[in-house]
This record gives sequence, C-alpha cells and structure tokens, in this order.
Amino acid sequence: MARKFFVGGNWKCNGTTEEVKKIVTTLNEAEVPSEDVVEVVVSPPFVFLTLVKSLLRSDFHVAAQNCWVRKGGAFTGEVSAEMLVNLGIPWVIIGHSERRSLLSESNEFVGDKVAYALSQGLKVIACIGETLEQRESGSTMAVVAAQTKAIADKVTNWSNVVLAYEPVWAIGTGKVATPAQAQEVHCELRKWLHDNVSAEVAASTRIIYGGSVNGGNCKELAAQADVDGFLVGGASLKPEFIDIIKAATVKKN
Repeated sequence: MARKFFVGGNWKCNGTTEEVKKIVTTLNEAEVPSEDVVEVVVSPPFVFLTLVKSLLRSDFHVAAQNCWVRKGGAFTGEVSAEMLVNLGIPWVIIGHSERRSLLSESNEFVGDKVAYALSQGLKVIACIGETLEQRESGSTMAVVAAQTKAIADKVTNWSNVVLAYEPVWAIGTGKVATPAQAQEVHCELRKWLHDNVSAEVAASTRIIYGGSVNGGNCKELAAQADVDGFLVGGASLKPEFIDIIKAATVKKN
C-alpha cells in the first residue's frame, strides 16, 4: 500500500505567544499539497498546544512533544496522555534523542511510553537514532534495532505509529545524513520490521527522517524509496517549512 507522506514540525522549547501566532499565520496562508498527498503535524511546547489547535488550519494537526508513561497523578511537572486526549490533541512525539540523552530516557522507558500513549488513543511519532560515536564504530543498525525492538516488544498495533529516524549527530548540527545514508538505514529498519514484526507492518509503517532537514535538501531526501517524510526541527519555525511540506509531491511524480 502507498504510505502517505508525513511532515512533522518539532518546535522544541521555542516561542512566545506572539511568535507562535505568527508561525501559525504563515502556515494557514500557505499553499501546500492536499491532505491526501501529505499529512502535516506541528508540535508546539505544551503551553501553546491549545492556542495552536484553536488557530491552526483544519488540514494540519497538532502533536505534544512528550507525555507521561502512565496515568496521571502525583507526578509533578508531567503531562499525561489522558490530558492530551481531553484537549483533543491527536499526536505525541516520544523518545526524542534530546530526552533520551538529557533526561536519560531508556529504550524500555520509551517503549512503555509509546504503548501507554497508544492505549489511550494517541498517535505516536516514535524517535530512534544513533550518536556520532555509535555510527563511527559501525553500530548504527544494532542501536536503532534495539531502540525499535523496545517499542515492538510493547506494541501490537502499529497503525498509529510513525517511526522517526533521527541520527543524533545530524540534529541541529547542520550535518545531514546523505540521502544514501538515510535510505540505507530506513531500508534496514523496514527489513527489521519485516523480519521481527510482520510484512504488513513493514510495508505500511511510515519511516520519516529527521536531522537538519531544510528547504535545500528536502527534495533529494524525499526521493529516497524508504523515506516517507520528515520530522523537522529548527526549519519548522521558519517559512521554509512550507517548502519541506511541498517536497511530498516528489513521491507523486
């Protein structure tokens, strides 16, 4: 089956009310391919979720950047999946490398979070990726396979999961995996899903690329057979995010 191109914008810990309104205005005025060609999801910080949801065009959707691993309660500073559902937020990003490294989120913890979010009806952008040290030592596939296995061990239904491959060494560094490097890992990940989950899940699950994606490199990356879209960081705060969304048409041609 054809996998619908997916473009996510991770705003990370950025923005004021005014800046957020400005970004949303830019998005709302943009001419982009229709919803049957590309699925667009933007992920503002928690404090702006409802504002963005209330202002954003109806063909774009909103994601949280994280959620707690189980039901809410005495977990100061956390936001539960149930709260996101209550606010009508359909998507959540889980396991971003910044959280894995800065907050020591383990593969198992990420797997538990993905499973719990799915169980509450959220759709999940699950992030995986290796560090520069791991790539240089030749362990890229072992690392991303272990990260994916921790998710696969807890998840039975993959229909609401988008897998985001984000090489840590390429996030915010300006270094981008070459289209060939991205394709190689995406292809291997799809093989891993085929061999360890099912042929159907491997064929239908979208594997998107993240790591210094911008208006200049998005078309060449999008042309790769197993690259099903992007998770965009810094560029998602800029007008060039529109160009990245438009890269979806590369798949149609």
